[in-house]
Amino acid sequence: MAATPLLAAPATAAPGGTTTPGGSAAADGSGAATGPGAAAGRLPADALDAGIGAITDAGMVGVFAEARDGRNRWRGASGVADLDTGRPMRPGFQHRVGSITKTFVAATLLRLAGEGRVALDAPLGHYLPEYAVPGVTVEMLLNHTSGIGDYDTVLFTSGYDVERLRFTTFTPDQLVRIGLGEPRTGAPGAGFAYSNTNYILAGLVVERVTGRGAADEVHRRVIRPLGLHQTYFPGRRTRIAGPHSEAYLPWYDGQLRDFSVTNTSWAWTAGALVSTAADLNRFFRALLGGRLLRPAELARMRTTVPLDPAQPEAGGYGLGLLWLALPGGRFWGHDGVVFGHATISLHAPDGSRQVTLGTNVTHYQVPGQPDPIGAATGAFLVTALSGPAAALSGPAAARSAGATGKLPATPSPGGPALVRPLPR
Repeated sequence: MAATPLLAAPATAAPGGTTTPGGSAAADGSGAATGPGAAAGRLPADALDAGIGAITDAGMVGVFAEARDGRNRWRGASGVADLDTGRPMRPGFQHRVGSITKTFVAATLLRLAGEGRVALDAPLGHYLPEYAVPGVTVEMLLNHTSGIGDYDTVLFTSGYDVERLRFTTFTPDQLVRIGLGEPRTGAPGAGFAYSNTNYILAGLVVERVTGRGAADEVHRRVIRPLGLHQTYFPGRRTRIAGPHSEAYLPWYDGQLRDFSVTNTSWAWTAGALVSTAADLNRFFRALLGGRLLRPAELARMRTTVPLDPAQPEAGGYGLGLLWLALPGGRFWGHDGVVFGHATISLHAPDGSRQVTLGTNVTHYQVPGQPDPIGAATGAFLVTALSGPAAALSGPAAARSAGATGKLPATPSPGGPALVRPLPR
């Protein structure tokens, strides 16, 4: 499933679906103003205010985003975080960011590679003999060319599985065994085939090499050095620690069901991370700006295979890092979906221009149907990255990305559990 899903036909906008920008000084101490019409350097604040409102006008319940251009920052939100109370969405909320976790895990492994503690070309069996697959290397886990099957499409075949397993604790071994039991998607190294099993194995490699828990090692090597104070692995905790939005799935009774309280051990190092838009922008700015990895490791991370061999010019996947071709050039980052929370984070190659966006309803796409929320989201992202003039060419950008009218994106934890329109 695409991590920026094919979204539903038009639905009634949620109450409170107006732009609610963050009106405070930038958290990084730049003093850049935020809010409607605020001076934001080269960031088109008025267009971004309108663009984020257009996403809820199209039917999304709640959305938040942060865009940056150098030291200038825009923050905004639209819609509601909680349908029961009408509590508004806020740009500083914590959010389950799904597969963006993979970029953090890959960066951790690359730091270990830079220290000579992991060889990316080494066979998987060198570190994890109990899970050895002939021909599969550590690097193939990170760029999804291992051919190993995906466990989450076995766990979650319907919405009822999501409900049944929402408080279940899974071990990494259980997840890997399910994935290894699935049919191979191809020969090792043959091509890109997204599988969350790859990153559960990557987390186990981190543990085997360091002798510490993978979550602790990601925190020690990435999260803490960068000062990402609102980014963490929840472990078995079912509640998000800080202020956050609810997480909605369209249910079979035509209502939206809240899955914000859930056990995400099933996602672990493939997608369990909680973060904020500001923290994700800081992370990618440090990563792409060369402050987290040495040049050799960063170059290897950005060595990609096509997301779609039929459209190699549309996007590529490296080691936990993807690029997409948009107006203005290639933009790097990742995206992610868990049940009810979706996130996409895209950045200029040097991390100078950035946007991170989160929404609070997922898994309601209708393949082949109009996608107004996806179109509005794509236009907002292009405006944030390239300016309002580039957003006018959004349909052309969508055609270059594929026939769906949305930005291309990688699959994500959760799988195609639900395919239902938003209730009106």
